[in-house]
Amino acid sequence: MAQVTRVTEHGGGVWSIPVPIPDNPLGHTLVHLLDTDRGPVLIDTGWDDPTAWDTLTAGLAACGTSVSDVHGVLVTHHHPDHHGLSGQVREASGAWIAMHAADAQVVRRTREAEPSRWLVYLEEKLSAAGAPEEHLAPLRASRASGGTGLPGQRAALPDREIVPGELLDLPGRRLRAVWTPGHTPGHVCLHLEEAHPAAGEGMPGHGRLFSGDHLLPEITPHIGLYEDPDDTTVIDPLGDYLDSLERVAALAPAEVLPAHQYAFTDAPARVRALLSHHEERLAGLRALLTTPLTPWQLAESMEWNRPWEQIPYGSRNIAVSEAEAHLRRLVKLGRAEAVPGSDPVTYHAI
Repeated sequence: MAQVTRVTEHGGGVWSIPVPIPDNPLGHTLVHLLDTDRGPVLIDTGWDDPTAWDTLTAGLAACGTSVSDVHGVLVTHHHPDHHGLSGQVREASGAWIAMHAADAQVVRRTREAEPSRWLVYLEEKLSAAGAPEEHLAPLRASRASGGTGLPGQRAALPDREIVPGELLDLPGRRLRAVWTPGHTPGHVCLHLEEAHPAAGEGMPGHGRLFSGDHLLPEITPHIGLYEDPDDTTVIDPLGDYLDSLERVAALAPAEVLPAHQYAFTDAPARVRALLSHHEERLAGLRALLTTPLTPWQLAESMEWNRPWEQIPYGSRNIAVSEAEAHLRRLVKLGRAEAVPGSDPVTYHAI
């Protein structure tokens, strides 16, 4: 019952339910409930886990509704702490599930790929990034023993598309989709174009923004290279993210309702802080590249929330992906380039 008491009513038919994420320092996903004339709609659902499901259903009850009443599910992005329980909600209620087409494609290809394909891809990618043999060995062992690859291989396929710029079909509400790629290719924020309940108290800004992982009050979301074994398109997720931040700042919402931590105001100030953070980080990484480094070596040299020796195995994979995304941005900006003929590839500042 402790989780039920933490349900927050934000006014104007909006609530948030903190749904726990197992064994994760983030603690929980804030699932938002939006009342509509056809029943409640959820923005994200939480991780596919029995405790998370029990917390979600208890939270809905505390909001005066139930999972069987849910009319629809809007998924900000495909990650399992957001999309994980969507299928179970649909089974219990008949609700539709909506997602941006780019993330729907990620879900589709993850479901359709042979599980071992992901392990082969990850091993090849990390090897090319300069990972040492002791890091590659567990991947080879997992593949040899029939390992299943990545999480999310049973994630629900959406049955509706969230189209950027369009108002969503939610009777009685004005909720507009804003495409904010970077954290994932199809991440969306959702702008509630209605007067904030506290507008009469002089709160500046325009409506409220459900920001998913795009804009968080204290955390910088992970920006890495998107995983796709069969797509050789050269992408720039960090560049996409920075552009998306500018788009959100221009909306100037009165309040931001993120998927982690807590609601906050002054989105433009938070965007400025994030833009400054990434510019400083890019400058710092360029300084490291006075000596040619592989992506793995760059990740080892970057500042994280703990020393590299204490970073768990899976988190090191994420760190290397983030290093690669920053390298991709530096190359695109003309501040770094690959050393010709290097294998594994090294990069140096220019």
